Amino acid sequence: MTLAARIISVIFHPLLLATYLFALLTYTLPAALDPLKEEGHLNFIFLIFCVTFLFPALNIGIFKTFGSIKTFAMKERQERIIPFSFITILYIVITYLFYTRTRIGLNDNLLKFLIIIDALVLVGTVVTYFYRVSMHSLGICGLIGILLPLNKISEDGAIFYPTIATIVLAGVVMSARLQLNVHTPREVMIGSVLGFSTSFALMFFLF
Repeated sequence: MTLAARIISVIFHPLLLATYLFALLTYTLPAALDPLKEEGHLNFIFLIFCVTFLFPALNIGIFKTFGSIKTFAMKERQERIIPFSFITILYIVITYLFYTRTRIGLNDNLLKFLIIIDALVLVGTVVTYFYRVSMHSLGICGLIGILLPLNKISEDGAIFYPTIATIVLAGVVMSARLQLNVHTPREVMIGSVLGFSTSFALMFFLF
């Protein structure tokens, strides 16, 4: 059980969820990534993987090497503050570059999704200054908050089953974090509520 929980925690690491979201939208609801042309979707997903997972992961490795954090799990709230703050700045800068260096504007779906992802990371970081929450719960429930409203604009129901699967996965991920004893039920619950409420509210506000 512990090995399975570790594998689940790695596969559904919060930094990977942006890549999963855009990959899912590419194959189920390509129009959600307007104005990006469909032939450019795979290149975009690779770019998102690099800037939202690979670069932050490398920097966390640097923090570990120089002793800023004790372990990659960052079990203490205080040692999460600097890495989380850095990741938040990185995400916001990337979104800003998309906005200023491309033709993607504030009315485009793609930028709106990037803003929601930034907001989730920012909320998680700000809360960490005061309380240690489960970022896995925040991330996976934030994904649910994005997918649920999308069902309204998906005429063929393409998002319905992925949404159901994500809800089930959320339960699996949160159970895995509890199984590993890295978070208390309260930390998992607060993370899930913050993630879902942030993304769900912004979906209605932006779209």
